[in-house]
Order: sequence, then C-alpha cells, then structure tokens
Amino acid sequence: MRISEKILQEIQSKTFHTSDKLSLVGLDGFVDKIVTPVNKRHGMGEQFDPIETIADLGSRISEAAGKSANLELFPRFEKLGGNGPIMANALLSLGLGVRYVGALGKPSIHPVFEDFAEKTNAISLAEPGITTALEFKDGKIMLGNMVSLEEIDYNQIIQAAGEGPFLDLLSKCDLVSIVNWTMIPKMTSILQQLCDKVLPNLPPRDNRSFFFDLTDPAKRSKEDIMEVLQVISRFQSHAETTLGLNYNETLQVCETLGLGTGDKSEDSLKKMATDIRRKLEIACVVSHPVDSAACATKDGAWWSEGPFTDNPKITTGAGDHFNAGFCAARLSGFSPITSLALATCTSGHYVRTAQSPTTNQVAELLKQQDNLS
Repeated sequence: MRISEKILQEIQSKTFHTSDKLSLVGLDGFVDKIVTPVNKRHGMGEQFDPIETIADLGSRISEAAGKSANLELFPRFEKLGGNGPIMANALLSLGLGVRYVGALGKPSIHPVFEDFAEKTNAISLAEPGITTALEFKDGKIMLGNMVSLEEIDYNQIIQAAGEGPFLDLLSKCDLVSIVNWTMIPKMTSILQQLCDKVLPNLPPRDNRSFFFDLTDPAKRSKEDIMEVLQVISRFQSHAETTLGLNYNETLQVCETLGLGTGDKSEDSLKKMATDIRRKLEIACVVSHPVDSAACATKDGAWWSEGPFTDNPKITTGAGDHFNAGFCAARLSGFSPITSLALATCTSGHYVRTAQSPTTNQVAELLKQQDNLS
C-alpha cells in the first residue's frame, strides 16, 4: 500500500479533532457468538483443522444433499454485536462522545452490553438479536435470530427517550448514524417520521451530518430498497448525508436504481459511487470492498487501497470500523481521499487485533503500511 504525498502531507499537518464531537448511533443490537466451523478433529479443544473458506463450507453442505451432515461450530468468544454497537464502540475509541439508542435488552440491559450502555448513556428499546458468526479467511457467514427487532418503531423511541430530550439530543449531535436497515423491519417508517416530525424542528447547525448503512439488503425486495433510498435522500435537505456501502451492497443499490454495475477496480468503484450519489442527490457515497475503498462527493471521486491481511484475527465488524473511521475523519476536516485511507486503516487495525483503535493507532498503521510498500 503506497500512499500519496497528498495523504502523507495531510496526516502530518492535521490531526483528528474528535474530542468535541457528539454522535448518536442506532438502532440495532446483537449478541455475537463467534465460531469456527470444524473440518477435521485431532483431539479435544482447539485440536482441529478449520474449514478455511466459505467455498469449502458450501462444498461440505452440498455433499450432504440427500444424506445428512453434522457440522461442529467451535466457540471462540461472545461479544457485543450489531452494526450500531460496533460502530459506536469504534467511535468511542476514536475519541467521540457517543449516545446509543437501540436493542440492548429489555427490561434490563443484557450483560454483554452493560459496560457499553454505561459509556454511551444508552436508551434501550428491545431485547438484542442473536448472531452466530462463522468466520473464514475469505469472509463470514452470519446466522441471525432477530425477531425482537420487530418491536422497534418511532413511537417506542419517543416513549423510551422522551420527545423533548430526544429532540434536544439530536440538535446537539455532530453525527447521526443510523445503520442496519435490513434487519429492522420498521426502519423505513422510522426514517420517514424523523423527516416529517423531527428534522424540520431542529435548530440549524452547520456541521451536522447523517450517515446510513443498509447492511446487506439482499433479502429485502427491490421495492423496499428503493423506498428507503428515497427516504435517505430526503435527509440531505437537513444536513450533509452519506451512504456507506460494501461492494455487494453497491451492486444491489446500482441494480435497484437502474444504474450500471462494475468490478472492484478503482475506476468501477469510483463510477458506481458517483452514479449513486448523483441519482440520490446526497452529499457522499462510499463503496468499500475488503481491500480498497472509493467515495464520491460533488467535488469528484477518490479511491484508496487498504492494508489487506491474509490472516485476520476477526472480520465481523470490519465494515462498521471502516464507517466509524470515515465519519471521524470527515468530521475532523480531512479530505475525502485521506478519510478513505484513515477509514481503511481503522478497519485494518481492528481485523489484525480484534480491538478498536485510537486515532494515533490509525495514523501509525497508515504510515507503517507506506513504509512497508
């Protein structure tokens, strides 16, 4: 990864400015059970060969058709999960103030969220979902139970937070990040009511921004995706709005909007981000495959290679860390290209260590990757 002179100069002349920033993040919450599928056992505990790739798992399952199979899932650890909590934790590590609204347990906070809820003065809306995450070298398969998220709607948010305090909180936030639309059935309605009832009543604020992540909308209909994209575009009239997409999501959104699709090359990613941004008429669209990222604003399109590793310690949550890094960098005044590079390094540090990085660790990884090139 060779970073440009422009990025080097910018990270040498600027620093993250996050300590005075406040973010509101929501609305999901999951207990993540990270597991490794077992291929061959040689003894007890971790004495086994893992199934290393998703393709290998697919072959194992296909071979069982018409017969049967027994697949062992070796437990690694249990942790806080969900796109919102993981992104919020990353923002906390990067120095932002964070308030969280989402599914962390009801009537009491689930033990895995207790520390997080205290740090974010959280407002809990429902019981968390449960995700069993099968991790491989080339990605992850996430098996979810999310029936509890069906309870979350606009009225419940207002009841839990209080209408006045909720409006006051939104008015003070520099960043409002609403993620995991796919798994919250009433999310589109919530966003519509925010546009209709809340945003017009907020006092003007120059540096307010909105960030959205659909989160793997493949199981939702084209009509549902189109509807939420149209609602997201409405937020732009109230503040700078960014839509974050991984590569598959980029393809799905392009297909929904009737736009051309492309591969993971620099030119294709930049073009798809540009086309989506123009179609939705929002401030920014980000597209981030595993090993690179592109974004488009009204001023142009940019691309950055990422610090890819063949042996990640964890992959669940990598995209959420990318989103946090990008938002924190943009709030700090970094240019789009440097924000992309810092976002890929926020994600890169996390997958290498399974820990959310500080701003110093993000900058150091960026410089280290350049030295290794």
